[in-house]
Amino acid sequence: MSNTYFAPTGGHPPQTQLLTDRAIFKAAYAVIPKGTMRDIVTSFLPFWDDTRLWVIARPMTGFAETFSHYIMEVQTGGGSNRPELDDQAEGVLFVVEGSVDVTVNGETHTLTAGGYAYLPPDCGWTLRNTSSAVARFHWLRKSYEVVPGLDAPDVIITNEQDIAPTVMPDTEGKWATTRFVDPTDLRHDMHVTIVTFEAGAVIPFLETHVMEHGLYVLEGKAVYNLNNDWVEVEAGDYMWLRAFCPQACYAGGPGKFRYLLYKDVNRHMNLRITPKG
Repeated sequence: MSNTYFAPTGGHPPQTQLLTDRAIFKAAYAVIPKGTMRDIVTSFLPFWDDTRLWVIARPMTGFAETFSHYIMEVQTGGGSNRPELDDQAEGVLFVVEGSVDVTVNGETHTLTAGGYAYLPPDCGWTLRNTSSAVARFHWLRKSYEVVPGLDAPDVIITNEQDIAPTVMPDTEGKWATTRFVDPTDLRHDMHVTIVTFEAGAVIPFLETHVMEHGLYVLEGKAVYNLNNDWVEVEAGDYMWLRAFCPQACYAGGPGKFRYLLYKDVNRHMNLRITPKG
């Protein structure tokens, strides 16, 4: 199985470019097209060397509140010995270009394109780019919801190429999900998967559910129904959905349509408002 992964490279458009684009932010969803991921909107983090990032999702009261999503760009020799400053945060890394060395529990793992790492809270991981090329990867973060009687999840290091996709029933193999975590393992309170549609395949109903979503298009193009608005998306675009936003899609072809998907799972709904401050 050979897959491709789109990664932003920044840059800056010319003064002659029209301002009209596909960027959308509404009460139920946002679409952040690849053309918005320019040098001028990059950020930096404490204790990260030779690294910049695009923040494409962050918790926002009244919108999607459970997670953040970064696209990291680490130059040769860059990285961090203190990457995560929140000891209650869990993380997922997914490499789309180049390679990084992730050290956790005293063991170093080299993640290449398609590489995945689940990093539980307070596991003291580090990351370095020891290769001769720039590395780009997704970093999704969530505050882990502890459940008395359940242990924290284990570290997971793997690669998409080593996992057989799970085919959605009654789709003749045209819709499949690559799952990095056992969905019956209730220690996990978030799933990051890769969803693949063959050309012409569809989500045949408007999904409407409690899970928040971040969908980064890795490959291909499609037309997506978001809260009854039809929008075109392509590789490099990001869709950010709050809970209960209706959603469905047609995969446009000519090749596969694939995206990296976040959702929150396996926890009771919080019934109490947490005071601020």
